[in-house]
Amino acid sequence: MLLHLEFDSEVPIYQQIRNQIVLGIARGELRAGEKLPTIRALAEETGINMMTVSKAYQLLKQEGHIQTDRRSGAVVRVREEPGAPGRETLDGLRLRLGELRLAGVDRDGMLKLCADLWDEEASR
Repeated sequence: MLLHLEFDSEVPIYQQIRNQIVLGIARGELRAGEKLPTIRALAEETGINMMTVSKAYQLLKQEGHIQTDRRSGAVVRVREEPGAPGRETLDGLRLRLGELRLAGVDRDGMLKLCADLWDEEASR
């Protein structure tokens, strides 16, 4: 698995791992049932602490993006039925909407930006 971690970013490494796996699933780069690297393997591959990878995997499991099993490890789980976004997702969206509002983007501009990004992600 190829991750692009920014060690000087304000975003914690575990969050960067989580975010990139979520985007990989959303883009179809990671498919349902696909095995993820073990915590140890991913930590060695990226040069980070195993606890950091473990925290990312725990968050992904809690959010329903992966399932774990002692025998099969971490496996991508794609929801069959769409569900309501979690509280953290909505809180993050509220923050981004506030940032756009402060940048002077109006509602129509925000909706166009969202539609453009949605289409861009769908075409990957």
